[in-house]
Parts: sequence; structure tokens; C-alpha cells
Amino acid sequence: MAQQLKITQVRSTIGNKPNARESVRSLGLKKIHQVVTVPDNAVNRGYLKSARHLLTVEYVKTEGTDEK
Repeated sequence: MAQQLKITQVRSTIGNKPNARESVRSLGLKKIHQVVTVPDNAVNRGYLKSARHLLTVEYVKTEGTDEK
């Protein structure tokens, strides 16, 4: 899996459960509308699942990968 995920924080973590706040923080997001690019792996997918109501996700095709 050489694919990347572009993650944008669209809602605040204030008032959310601690596991959602920690997941957003673990992805490297600190502010609303901040964007990070992370590898598509099981760990990051777990973070996204617990905080999916706070984030938007886009797939990014990385340079030099062949998709079938």
C-alpha cells in the first residue's frame, strides 16, 4: 500500500470524547482546516474511524505508483 491519505480537520475537538481528541492529535492535526498527508495503513485507519465525524479524508495518488 503506497497510497497516501489527505486528512483535513473540519470540526473542533472541544466537547468530544477523549479517544477522538487523542486520535486527531495522533494524526498530527492541531487546528481546524489544517491538512496532513499520512500513509494508508491500519493504524491511521483506526484513528480515522474513531474521529470520522471531525475529519474529511481524500485519497492521494503518490508519484511512481501503478494502480490496477
